[in-house]
Amino acid sequence: MTPLPVIVTRAEPGATETAARLSMAGYTPVVSPVLAIQPIAQDEPVNLDGVQGLLFTSANGVRAFADVYEGRDQPAYCVGPATLAAALEAGFESVLNADGNAKDLAALVCANSSPDGGRLLHVANEAAAGDLASELRANGFDVNFLALYRAAPAQSLMREAAELIRAGSSAAVLIHSAKGATRFTELCRTSELDTSSLAFAAVSEKAAEPLTDLSPARLEIAEKPNEDALFDALECIRLSL
Repeated sequence: MTPLPVIVTRAEPGATETAARLSMAGYTPVVSPVLAIQPIAQDEPVNLDGVQGLLFTSANGVRAFADVYEGRDQPAYCVGPATLAAALEAGFESVLNADGNAKDLAALVCANSSPDGGRLLHVANEAAAGDLASELRANGFDVNFLALYRAAPAQSLMREAAELIRAGSSAAVLIHSAKGATRFTELCRTSELDTSSLAFAAVSEKAAEPLTDLSPARLEIAEKPNEDALFDALECIRLSL
């Protein structure tokens, strides 16, 4: 059986990591990041005075923090396994994993800390939604936000990915975020690519929303918002072909 081509749209360094995992699982990865991670310069050093815990909703947030601050004393609250792995690799000694979404992360914080213990710092990209902070503030926590990176849009798909879509080949596309789905959709429209032969595996319902206008051949949603579940959704696609 010919390996199923899978277009990887996530930003680096995650795209290369996902591609390696796809190869190990018997797929043919086609790396075409639709976003690029760019650090945001800070006017002054990160101030962690009075911070009782760090909130990370992506592995990129962990890496961005590790690049500008050497301390690893505060507990790291992580939204899922990829973020957890990044925090452990960065050297955090106290790491907790919500294994879910922002709501699950808020519940984890509430179960393991108190509003009286000090403020919380959410480290993420500049376009991060405020759902996590809102949930925690409703429970009495003081939450600050620190944008350490942005996800800049790619100007085009990589040639191999564009040619694969243009040829009408059976292929799958991995979607790791709503912003990635939006940019992939924009790039396909700009290049007048017919995406009707593509199947999509999306990490969540929210991530899949921008894909509705593409009329995909198939759309599978991961049962949990992490890459393990995303690969399970991809496997459902492969078994159906």
